[in-house]
Amino acid sequence: MDITTTPTIEGKPIVKYCGVVAGEAILGANIFKDLMAGVRDLVGGRSATYERALKEAREIAIEELQQRAKALGANAVVGIDLDYETFGGAMLMVSASGTAVVVSGPNPNAPVGSVAWAQSQGR
Repeated sequence: MDITTTPTIEGKPIVKYCGVVAGEAILGANIFKDLMAGVRDLVGGRSATYERALKEAREIAIEELQQRAKALGANAVVGIDLDYETFGGAMLMVSASGTAVVVSGPNPNAPVGSVAWAQSQGR
């Protein structure tokens, strides 16, 4: 499935709009992560623990978004927006939203020579 922050996908015209889709991930922080992040803040540097948590939450939100788009019959999501929020300093939420669409154009996943490949090449 193609996903992009842009409103269109070059070379793949949108043939149907399926609706707005979203995916969310909420992760709780724990006292040990917070303590280590506080130490990092004092001495400088990046907090690998929080970076991993952000990456995990972002991946979960995007995966949910794709699943919801597929359930609507879409093969792409355009105009994706990612938002990050904290709740009470202990919870992190990542939200991904976009427009589920059906696009036409080449199918990069079709094996060369297959019927799907020939159709994607206009044959």
